Amino acid sequence: MNKILFISNIASRITSFDIASISAAEKTELEFYHAANWESATSEQIKSDEAKYGIKINSVHISRNPLSKSNIKAYRELVELVKREKIDYIHCNTPTGGLLGRLVGKKCKIKKVIYQVHGFHFYKGAPKKNWLLYYPIEKWLARKTDALITINYEDYEVARKKFKLRDGGNIYYVPGVGINSGDYKVDETTRVKKREELGIPQDAFVIVSAGELNANKNNRVIISAMEKLGNKKLHYVLCGVGDKESALTTQANAAGLNENVHFLGYRTDVKEIYAMSDCFVMPSLREGLSRSIMEAMATGLPCIVSKIRGNTDLIDDGSGGYTCPANNADFWAEKLDILLNNSALCQKMSEFNRQKIKKFDFSVVEQDLIKIYQHTFL
Repeated sequence: MNKILFISNIASRITSFDIASISAAEKTELEFYHAANWESATSEQIKSDEAKYGIKINSVHISRNPLSKSNIKAYRELVELVKREKIDYIHCNTPTGGLLGRLVGKKCKIKKVIYQVHGFHFYKGAPKKNWLLYYPIEKWLARKTDALITINYEDYEVARKKFKLRDGGNIYYVPGVGINSGDYKVDETTRVKKREELGIPQDAFVIVSAGELNANKNNRVIISAMEKLGNKKLHYVLCGVGDKESALTTQANAAGLNENVHFLGYRTDVKEIYAMSDCFVMPSLREGLSRSIMEAMATGLPCIVSKIRGNTDLIDDGSGGYTCPANNADFWAEKLDILLNNSALCQKMSEFNRQKIKKFDFSVVEQDLIKIYQHTFL
């Protein structure tokens, strides 16, 4: 049986990021090896995932920062792993994993290498330095790539027009890593209980964000929009932690919104929080293809998101929600106000998103990956 090495960055357990590829490998009769930085996982978790998914897990010293010295060690560990296990194919992901995977593939003369892009660092509106640094590297690495998978249409068009792969390899679009859209149910009991638990009024209009509280997520613009609206019925729930939490708290307090902006920290009950909410917001400056938006759509939430790559793949402006200039608080306030005062429109957008998200279902992604594996490896 041929062997495939799947390379990502940081892992503590097998997640949806990996599962479609594991399933595609199984159906293509490939033995699956997983390599990432598993230092935060327990040995019990690793053994459990190996047994559950029938795979072999290897921890290497990969860092998310491509310039970290630990990636030199990770490169050597990956070369050793490929030689020891006689790996036939590589499927690498993320900027660092993609760099290391293709360099290892060249060094070890791997038969075929797939690179799955989760968002190029160069994109419309990106800083010029990103184009000067990352674009030439990706163009050079494309020559060492047999198949390139993109997860949004902007990256697909850039790759298709500007990159040439090894031996005329193919460039594909696959809608993300997949979501089990049927897992997100909403019932009135959950809605009522979760609001009681969090101290949020039952008649509030609740908007929700999920993700790290960092500069890229740009949550400050939502608080600014709330301040402009001055509607005490509007409550904002943030799920996540990050270095901007203190600044956001200060901003909310200064705007007199300390009772309307709720910092919930890291949560394991995001599905329930979505279920008790009325609208999802994501004002990010950069995304690949947001799983948080997909989860919100599957829950049936109207979504107001920044008008950027990836987000526009998911949200049809005026049908499933609205797309807004990322830093225009007036625009965000206007769209929030529309939904605050139009429950019928919210319901229409809810149904639209429930239907659209089926195109991004795990079953669709799995079938796409099976076809790519078969075409590339067999």
